[in-house]
Amino acid sequence: MMRVIGLAGWSGAGKTTLIARLIPELKRRGLGVSTLKHAHHAFDLDQPGKDSYLHREAGATEVLVASRLRWAIMHEQRGGDEPALVDLLPRLSPVDVVLVEGFKTERHAKIEVYRGGNEKPWLYPGDPDIVAVISDAGDSLSLPHAHLDNVSEAADLVLRFALPMDETLARLRAAR
Repeated sequence: MMRVIGLAGWSGAGKTTLIARLIPELKRRGLGVSTLKHAHHAFDLDQPGKDSYLHREAGATEVLVASRLRWAIMHEQRGGDEPALVDLLPRLSPVDVVLVEGFKTERHAKIEVYRGGNEKPWLYPGDPDIVAVISDAGDSLSLPHAHLDNVSEAADLVLRFALPMDETLARLRAAR
C-alpha cells in the first residue's frame, strides 16, 4: 500500500538534505521510495539544442525521453494553472512511501523540517496538517519530534505518520 507524507519548511531548513538521507535509510528497511518536489520557479531538465528540448520548444505538450538507464516525461503547462498535489500524486508508479517536498500550503499530512538558525517562524502552530517535527531546535515541542541529525528517528516519524495514498487524495480533494 502506497503511503504519502510531506516534508514542509522554509527554504534553508534542510528538507532536501534530510530527504537525501532518508531515502537510503528507508531503502535499507526494505521500502521502495519516490519523491515529489515542488519548484517555486521555472526549471528545466532539458539542455538547449538537444532533440527533446527542440520538441518541447516547438510546442509539444509532453516529451518522453527514454534510454536503457531511465525515462522521463516533461509536461508543458503552456500558461495553465500550477498542478495541485492531488493531480500529481496519481502519476507516480507504486512504491511503499512517497516523500513530498514543499507543497506546504496543501492539506496533506506533513512533518515540519525546521532549522533554528534559519530565523524563520515555525509553521506547525498555524497548520493543523503538521503532525510531527524534525528539527535542531530543542525538545520542548508539543508534537512528536526527532533531531535533524538522527536519520533513524526521522525515518520512524515518516513511517508513523505517512498516510495511505487513497486517504491523502481524499483529504486533498475535500480541501479544494
